[in-house]
Amino acid sequence: MILDESYNEVRDMVARFSDQEVAPLAESIDRDHAIPKELIAKLAENGLLGSYVPEEYGGAGMDYLSYAMIIEELSRNCASTGVLVSAHTSLCIWPILEFGTEEQKKKYLPKLASGEWIGCFCLSEPNAGTDAGSLTTFATDMGDHWEINGTKNWITNGKEADVAVVFAKSEKTDNYKGISAFIVETASEGFSIIKQEEKLGIAGSSTCSLAFDKVKIPKENLLGQEKKGFRIAMATLDGGRIGIAAQALGIAEGAFRYARRYATERVQFGSPIASLQAIQFKIADMSTKIAASRHLIYHASMLKDRKLPYSKEGAQAKLFAAETAMWTTTQGIQVLGGNGYTKEYPMERYFRDAKITEIYEGTSEIQRVVIATSEFKSIS
Repeated sequence: MILDESYNEVRDMVARFSDQEVAPLAESIDRDHAIPKELIAKLAENGLLGSYVPEEYGGAGMDYLSYAMIIEELSRNCASTGVLVSAHTSLCIWPILEFGTEEQKKKYLPKLASGEWIGCFCLSEPNAGTDAGSLTTFATDMGDHWEINGTKNWITNGKEADVAVVFAKSEKTDNYKGISAFIVETASEGFSIIKQEEKLGIAGSSTCSLAFDKVKIPKENLLGQEKKGFRIAMATLDGGRIGIAAQALGIAEGAFRYARRYATERVQFGSPIASLQAIQFKIADMSTKIAASRHLIYHASMLKDRKLPYSKEGAQAKLFAAETAMWTTTQGIQVLGGNGYTKEYPMERYFRDAKITEIYEGTSEIQRVVIATSEFKSIS
């Protein structure tokens, strides 16, 4: 895919930042289960937390394709850092940018774009994952304000977040039709973090369960129209999947580069293992799957930038890139042999980080449902 030179400049800038600022910290981020505040500040200073926020709201004014490149390059060295930026940008900033009032945009976007505030997205609950219609978190109209009660879990950036886009039923229904969306400041009385999950991968990214106990929300913090929150959630996830696809691509690219270099340096039977056809075929397949993933992601990003339908294409990108990341890191361990199974080498971290991309923001199974539904609809 031939891109305008401006995109190469964005990629080169972020790649340098990732190599110089993120890569040296990747091992400690994974080990310590935390992303240093100093690194988050540097992400903000370089415009990476407000990439596609218009300049009038304090952002860098980039497009979604540039954003996908940012997530890819950050995740190439540290998937935890990549997903912090992804969840902040595509899950919190985007719905406010797309559905918010002018007053909401002016109040929240500058602080989110500058990194003064970090954002999160609160949809999932203990008994409502893929089935968003089963939400039990409830928003009661108290006349001069809303009151939210309930619990959310699997919330990326839950520990760091200052602002949350929260979905709650504002009408008792047994489906998604009563869901509304709200902008909630986590400093609000009644908001609390119940626990932080211990995870297989992306260990540096906080994943929390959050409680809302009579949290008062100003009337002006309703996001979009009342009882139209499900549409906001689904539209947000459509775009968010492109970000997670880019994260998966970055993980795969990082694992591929390491396996390729290792194969040229590891000598067995008097020659580098790169001379063995069995290794060559693994490298060839990694390269091809990664290239295909990149094309799918960039294509979906371009459709989004041009305001064309992209739901199917975003699902295709996430499905293929996530499964490519899992396959590439598995094969990467095989290239390294026993070394790949130890924490002395980064391949096992790539492997652990890859798995979640097949699960969050819609499992691979859900992506197949989205794709199949679109295909059958096209012939009806």
